[in-house]
This record gives sequence, structure tokens and C-alpha cells, in this order.
Amino acid sequence: MSTSDTTGLVCDLAGLADHIGEQLGHTPWREMTQERVNLFADATDDHQFIHVDPEKAQATPFGGTIAHGFLTLSLVAAMLGDLITVTDVKMGLNYGLDKVRFPAPLPVGSRFRGGVQLVSVDDVPGGKQAKAQVTIEVQGQEKPAMVAECLVRFYG
Repeated sequence: MSTSDTTGLVCDLAGLADHIGEQLGHTPWREMTQERVNLFADATDDHQFIHVDPEKAQATPFGGTIAHGFLTLSLVAAMLGDLITVTDVKMGLNYGLDKVRFPAPLPVGSRFRGGVQLVSVDDVPGGKQAKAQVTIEVQGQEKPAMVAECLVRFYG
């Protein structure tokens, strides 16, 4: 069992609870692009100008376009997959969310990364349920773009 900033947690199902309270690492820095925001807007039919019209968005307090909050949230599944590997599971799935907040925007053109802290691990029939706090940081920005308590079920 090990943790590091780049590889995250690698353990078996029985050892998952040994890491409660630990910061499991961070994903690599990535750039939020206008193309990604536009594709999300098309997929969700949410074309509010603050997301898709860079010229009009210049006149807002954000000074440009920002990612949708739900786009930011949708990145969580991949981040959890990058930072938690349970070696002896047959299947893992997103079970839900306990709390989600968007304290600051995720501006288009900015760099962001995700960090994960394991909050709790509980027994469920056939496996374990982990609660992980995922924080999406924006490089050079004091407040995170998102903090979410995510529930993941791992079945052995």
C-alpha cells in the first residue's frame, strides 16, 4: 500500500480503511479549454453566455468565460480513478454525492488539478463504500473551483 502525489492510493479492499484521513495525492495540472466548455454546453443544452461567448463574458466580473459548475463536477470520476486504485475489486461505481460547493469559478484558459482525501470507508453488501473529498484547485487562485464529497462503491 502506498500513496504519493502522482500515483495516488493503491491498496486492496481490506486495506482501504487504513487510509481514512489521508490526502491521496493530486492529478496532473490540466488546462480548461473553450473547446471543452463548448462541447459540454452542446451536450447539456446549457449555452449561457458566461460559458460560450468570450467577447460578451469579458464584461462580467470574471473577465472571460468560465467552465460550467457541472462540467467541473463531471471531472470528478476520472480524478478519483486516477488517484484511487483498489487492486482486488471486480467493479467500482459512483454512488452519489453528499455535498458539492463551487467556491470560485474555473476560468477558461486556466490550469486546474484535483486532490483527493479519503474521508470514510463503510461496509456495504458485497464490498465497501468510500467517501472521498475531491477538491479542484485552480493554479494561482486562492479558492478552489469545487469541493465535493463523493461516494464510491467498490465490489469484490
